[in-house]
Amino acid sequence: MAKPGACPGQEDGVRQVTLSMQRLRVLPPAVLGDPALESLDLDRNKLRSIAGISKLCNLKKLILSKNEIVDFPDEIQSLVRLEKLELNQNQIRVIPEGVFCHLPRLKHLRLNNNRLSALPRDLAACRGSLQYLNISNNLFRTFPQPVLQLACLQELHVQNNALRQLPRELFQGQSLKMVKASGNPLREPPSEVCAGGIQQIQNYFSQLQHSSGQEDKRVKTMFLGASLAGKSTICQSLKQGQTKLVPKEERTVGIEISEFQIEDFTFLFWDFAGQLEYYMTHHVFITPQALVILVINLHMYQITDQSFKELVGFWINNLFMRVPNSVVLPVGTHVDCCREEEVEEKRRDIMAKIAAMLVERKSNLAHFIDNLEGSEEPKFYVDQWERLKEMESHTLTILHLVAVNCTDHSDIKKLEATILEHVKKEELFPEVVRVLPPVYRQVEAAIVAIAQSEEMAGHGMMDFQYLLSKLSQRESLASLGRELLQDILRYLHRIGLLVWYEEIKHLESTVFLQPTFLITMFKLLVRYRLVQQLESISVDTLIGEHATIRDRSNWVWTFKSKAMLCHRAVRALVKHQLFSEGMQDVFEEIMGHGPHRGRGKLFSLLKHFELCLEVRHTKALNPQASEFVPGKPWETTQGCDESWYLFPTYLNQTQEVSEVWGGDHPEDLHIRAYFSPEIPEGFFQRFLVKACSFYSTHWVAKVTCLLVCNGKALLIKENNQRAYSYLELRCRKPAGRTGFQFAWDFLVAAVFIVQKLAEAWPGLHVCVKTPCRTAGCPAELIWPDMDGTNTTTKEDVKTCGTCGHRFGAELLLPKVPRPPEQPPAQPSAHYYVTSYGTTTFGSSSIQVNQQVRRLPPPWGRPQGPMLVAKLVLSPRF
Repeated sequence: MAKPGACPGQEDGVRQVTLSMQRLRVLPPAVLGDPALESLDLDRNKLRSIAGISKLCNLKKLILSKNEIVDFPDEIQSLVRLEKLELNQNQIRVIPEGVFCHLPRLKHLRLNNNRLSALPRDLAACRGSLQYLNISNNLFRTFPQPVLQLACLQELHVQNNALRQLPRELFQGQSLKMVKASGNPLREPPSEVCAGGIQQIQNYFSQLQHSSGQEDKRVKTMFLGASLAGKSTICQSLKQGQTKLVPKEERTVGIEISEFQIEDFTFLFWDFAGQLEYYMTHHVFITPQALVILVINLHMYQITDQSFKELVGFWINNLFMRVPNSVVLPVGTHVDCCREEEVEEKRRDIMAKIAAMLVERKSNLAHFIDNLEGSEEPKFYVDQWERLKEMESHTLTILHLVAVNCTDHSDIKKLEATILEHVKKEELFPEVVRVLPPVYRQVEAAIVAIAQSEEMAGHGMMDFQYLLSKLSQRESLASLGRELLQDILRYLHRIGLLVWYEEIKHLESTVFLQPTFLITMFKLLVRYRLVQQLESISVDTLIGEHATIRDRSNWVWTFKSKAMLCHRAVRALVKHQLFSEGMQDVFEEIMGHGPHRGRGKLFSLLKHFELCLEVRHTKALNPQASEFVPGKPWETTQGCDESWYLFPTYLNQTQEVSEVWGGDHPEDLHIRAYFSPEIPEGFFQRFLVKACSFYSTHWVAKVTCLLVCNGKALLIKENNQRAYSYLELRCRKPAGRTGFQFAWDFLVAAVFIVQKLAEAWPGLHVCVKTPCRTAGCPAELIWPDMDGTNTTTKEDVKTCGTCGHRFGAELLLPKVPRPPEQPPAQPSAHYYVTSYGTTTFGSSSIQVNQQVRRLPPPWGRPQGPMLVAKLVLSPRF
């Protein structure tokens, strides 16, 4: 591919020119003077028109994405040989008729991220050629009919429009292989059906052919707020239609789920516990397209910034980051303990502070965008700019606060009426109505009946095959095929009626008909006051697990000091809790038994959702240990010491990490990953699980972690102050070219993990910076977009704009110093390094597991841990 600004080049016999990111406003005459040109890339320029493009009569590929085009270029109709056209991310509102009828060879068309609401009729002229069409992120309210005539279409993207319906005809042909339609207020088929892919959509429409669809009005409602705010009381009072005070000792542990009707709307209530220990599991269940009821104890609320942060701001911020397009109804409780004027004063204060948060967020995003646009070389920050612009389009909808006396029946009815009024508003809840074939409701009713039957155990776990057989035994469902039943189960999983984790190996054959039991499993080990639970394990339980009172004391000490539990401790703890709740019959299934000890359902869940880490303690190198293969699970070796499990949520501050690290040095390579608005609750703990599962030698504490790879250490520290939230990454300044290669790959691998985790929070902005190396200088250098080779600069020297000092780029950005002039060396061999032995780092002795294995081709260029990070981590994200 020709470099930016290059003249026409030759590659594989194709004449092509790349002029991306050149700030062009007109097409260069030199380009227009080459009629033999076949490929022209004008991505990321300032073009508003492409006058003269018709001269390039042999053009097959034209890239005009990310320009400033408002009027669709008519001259494109002269490019009769065109096969690929990209006009995405412009400002096009209308495409005139008479263009596509002259493009009979067009195969690939991108029109996404414009302002289109219709497509020209003559697009159908491409019926025999067009295979890929992307019209996502536009303004389509009805499905464009010309698309239905594209007989060869294989891939269609219509995400993030305003479509209510996908036409049945679209799925009747054989060519279409993929449709992406998320982000539309779809009623028919619902988004939860579309998420299953083409086959599930076809099965859905097939059922609608047999009988007319039924409207299903269902609203997921999440109750959030601090502990003892009154969430359970409101939830139960709404459900029972009368005031129902929930005593303190019966408060929610984890999450409780219930369902009830208001008129013809079905509400699925998710009551989330308020303690932070449980918040680690909340991210699994907090989803978009839900009504969030934020419950605030007005009696406890004080008109101070700290009180607002704890009782309101924390939840608003986390909703911003996790589900940035949510609808939030604040509900003030305990008003019977407040004066009337006090209630009104607190109401105004809460709403004013929330409004200020929204303004501040918008201002911060605008500031970040302006900084990137005003930089010396904005072309290096385009990906970051696009991410920020996408975030700018999201906003929370905060409804007016409703004050409620939970002991007053009329207040409960007033709240019920308010909720109903809001969910009926189409602009707030466009997806609340779904059209379903009758068979969907029939299967749902059958599953509810099975779950409530006397033969069904309270935990609601059922083997998938057995559930299918039970459903098939019902006369009304006997004719349904296995594939259709699976589709309906997937739909019911996506709306939260049941839980079926097909993607988790050890849970793919289990369906949870009672999602509340899934919460019970989580709270066995992720709960408030877990130490007290450990201390209360009975003697009989200890004996059953071949343990002693002394063992129990050791478990408590190890957990309090290192947040770790051995396998026997976990078994004893889980057995103690399950038996006390009368669920002893599921103990072995949950914990695993025989050869599957440690692989039961509980650990499958905890590991999948990054809540715990299995730690392998081995005192010496085991010659029988299986060889580690990147990309495959690391199997626990038979005969090794008992497995231990680290629960990062419970880590405390310790000196061990600092002592092993030996203190920061001014010469350290040093970067910071800044978070806006803040580091999400639980983010650093999830980072620890990811990173420590990859780098087996590590030390951890509450807000710091030390990773070791091939004897080299990387320190990660969390700082989460207001307007100063970042993860700091440090490693010692290396000596020599090879050392820089390894050090930067190690740092970039950690950044890669941070960026991948951040994708789970769509309202979170992460920006990587390197501080200036001049002592006392506050300046920081923003990292440009990564270019795919783990390097962000090709310069050898960078200059600080504050202190004016010049530094070798390798001290600031991922760059290996230029080697001295010497004869070409032989290509470096690749090695993946894990484990055991001892190495000296500074003044400390570090345990390392040294097992070197040469990686075969094509890994021919040394990239150290980043190479393996891509290999191992990518499939899990």
